[in-house]
Amino acid sequence: MGGIEEQVAGVNKCTPKENGTMTSLSSDAVINLDIGDPTLFQSYWSKIGDKCTIAFSGCQSLSYFANTKNLCWFLEPELEEQIKRIHSVVGNAAVEDHHIVVGTGSTHLIHAALFALCPPDCPEPTSVVCAAPYYSCYPEATDFLRSGLYKWAGDAQTFDKDGPYLEIVTSPNNPDGSIREAIVKGIQGKLIHDLAYYWPQYTPITCCAHYDVMLFTASKCTGHAGSRIGWALVKDKDVARKMTKFIEVTTIGVSKEAQLRTAKILGVISDSCLHPGSNNFFEYGRRLMAGRWEKLREVMGRGELFSLPEYPQEYCLFTGEYSESQPGFAWMKCDENIEDFEKFLRGHKILARNGSRFGSDPKHVRASMLCTEEEFELFIERLLTIRGTSNGNHYF
Repeated sequence: MGGIEEQVAGVNKCTPKENGTMTSLSSDAVINLDIGDPTLFQSYWSKIGDKCTIAFSGCQSLSYFANTKNLCWFLEPELEEQIKRIHSVVGNAAVEDHHIVVGTGSTHLIHAALFALCPPDCPEPTSVVCAAPYYSCYPEATDFLRSGLYKWAGDAQTFDKDGPYLEIVTSPNNPDGSIREAIVKGIQGKLIHDLAYYWPQYTPITCCAHYDVMLFTASKCTGHAGSRIGWALVKDKDVARKMTKFIEVTTIGVSKEAQLRTAKILGVISDSCLHPGSNNFFEYGRRLMAGRWEKLREVMGRGELFSLPEYPQEYCLFTGEYSESQPGFAWMKCDENIEDFEKFLRGHKILARNGSRFGSDPKHVRASMLCTEEEFELFIERLLTIRGTSNGNHYF
């Protein structure tokens, strides 16, 4: 999930055209790295040509139903097949003993999972927690409907309340890219694993995840955020049924056109991984992310003004090589002379998300690494400029 773009009056900004491409940036453009819009993969899909083209006739998709024999009755069989296939190809999650529930992006599925996992007879709302720094939209998403079933209870590391609770485990974590495990050890807790970034372009695949509830989204896997497709792998049949019911009541299913388009795209990605000579999508993404992180670390390493997390070398089951994580976001920290890092970067026409929104502090920001190449290069140029001026302590 990304967020809402903030408007800066009187300053040129990069805006998307109708076909999804980006207009050219002016030299004084504000770079919006606050949102996680995955436009960096556009160059790959432009080269694919018609392989992902799909057409619909007027007589298609008239019915609400996709497969009445399936627990998730609005899940298109083609999408179900391709979800199982891509997880088998990558080896990042078990699917054979899980039910698949499709939703309109992962936010939809988080709400569905919270609804399904909450004890229905609790005298008070069930606490929802996540270890800080946590994804900034979790608090808002949890409390937005003011549900009597659950409420946001903050940082899992400081949570010590007795009774039922739900812990969201985000791994790799958004915003800092760390690999996470559950923190709270209570006997009445239930877990939701948000694995949106557990794909080879972002992190080594170290195991085949086999959790009770696992959430994925096409936006971070393929880069097609606009299709609004996410899926959950759910072990317990009753939980999967309740999640399906939530989606039935809130949206009466999920767009068939979006599902079929996503199925086509996932199929092309799986083919690219299995056929020698093909332009392997995940290898392409890994090279692209590695190049960006190398450039960013080179800039960061030229002084003590900013710092980045370090990631260990781990063996990736997908690539058969040792590598380190190269997350979709840079979790940046400033030195002690800067009180509000977001405000400081805004002064240099760089929009990043304030660390306080992640349960951290204003000395941290999250900057997207998923932007267009033009935006990223301008970002690096401005960091170099900041570095140059900071040598004379003129960066306030």
